Amino acid sequence: MAIQPIRLFGDPVLRKPAIEVVDFDKELRRLVEDLTDTMMDAPGAGLAAPQLGVGLRVFTWYVDGELGHLVNPSLDLSEEIQDGPEGCLSLPDLTFDCRRALSVVAKGYDMHGEPVVIEGSDLLARAIQHETDHLDGILFIDRLDADARKAAMREIRESEWFGLEKPTVKLSPHPTNGFGL
Repeated sequence: MAIQPIRLFGDPVLRKPAIEVVDFDKELRRLVEDLTDTMMDAPGAGLAAPQLGVGLRVFTWYVDGELGHLVNPSLDLSEEIQDGPEGCLSLPDLTFDCRRALSVVAKGYDMHGEPVVIEGSDLLARAIQHETDHLDGILFIDRLDADARKAAMREIRESEWFGLEKPTVKLSPHPTNGFGL
């Protein structure tokens, strides 16, 4: 297994938009493996490359027994909306209701560069939107209404993991081509 440390809220790499993958090589396959292993160990419903400090447009998910990954995603969102609980491995023990599209059609590539289309609704749609947001430097708390965001920030400030020390910046084992920390 190649479990990596997950970057926490406050780490600047989580706010930096990721760049498109251009090399579908052994390093990308290793990144997908590390994302998968780390997500499954956490455990979580998804994990994006910036959460491991890699500024590339790649994420994994594990929803309803389905394991997958997507490289360079683009999303088509339904007009129907869902409200539901959402959390994030970079914001441990924090859950708030968040509005998302009810269904999504995600287009992108697998780790070998083959085109893929993923269609999902409910929790899978939520996970795909959440992880794609990570690739754009957006956290789910950014999507909360003002009152919920204020409550989330209060919980973050009061959490055991926040403020004990400055966010640690660890070197990624993956080449970042100058993107990410």
